Amino acid sequence: MTKRTTYVVLAAGGSAALLLAAWSFQYFGGMAPCKMCIWQRYPHGVAIAVGLVAITLPNLRILPLFGAVAAAVTAGIGVYHAGVERGLWEGPSSCTSGDIGGLSSQELMEQIMSAPLVRCDDIPWEMLGLSMAGWNALISAGLVLVWIVAWRSS
Repeated sequence: MTKRTTYVVLAAGGSAALLLAAWSFQYFGGMAPCKMCIWQRYPHGVAIAVGLVAITLPNLRILPLFGAVAAAVTAGIGVYHAGVERGLWEGPSSCTSGDIGGLSSQELMEQIMSAPLVRCDDIPWEMLGLSMAGWNALISAGLVLVWIVAWRSS
């Protein structure tokens, strides 16, 4: 196995591990994902697909850069989501709580009934001060570097 292939396997495997961890929390841990959690999963799927193609077609030397972009996208979404969880900025109105001070009882009831089941601004799990979104951001940023090393090894 070439150095490039080794790095591609590590990077795509890292995305696969993060995706499997997310599914484990969901299906075995009973933690339903919010909308932003789902958003973070798509780029991992892209990175895994890029890795498979890069291993199959090693002459397409640009592919690791696409993997790096996918990892950077999920890292960026993870940073955004972690900031929403910490109250640093507002998230999408479709999955966070808003100010209810000026709402009538009818408007409040409508907001409650249209609220998502899982809010993006709640932290259901954290370790060492980082939520799942924070860990995804941190590890995915590391995967960006692995993808870049794979590209440079071409």
